[in-house]
Amino acid sequence: MRFACLKVEGRDAGISVSITQTVRERMRGLLGRDSLPAGEALLLERCGSVHTFGMRFEIDVLFLDRRERVVAIHHDVRKHRVLFNLRAVHTLEMPAGAARARGLAVGDCLVFEAAS
Repeated sequence: MRFACLKVEGRDAGISVSITQTVRERMRGLLGRDSLPAGEALLLERCGSVHTFGMRFEIDVLFLDRRERVVAIHHDVRKHRVLFNLRAVHTLEMPAGAARARGLAVGDCLVFEAAS
């Protein structure tokens, strides 16, 4: 996995992002975890659909287009759900409530700046 800092419309969002690089990492996603700490997120590259079967906690799901612009946000997604977006190229998973707390909205342009 790679790591990055999330910037929204040029400002630091205060979120550390883990970025999947392999099919195996994408398939595993957040499964097996008890939580996703506040201030952290997982970016699933080349992924336009997710499921929450086997998840132990709720998440916010943001679908991004090829320019990493938010095309849809699903808040407080519970277990046993399937989500997809035909315009999505990437999916960002965050702790439930994080998208609202950070003021993220459809149309926001995200930048994943490599963490040093």
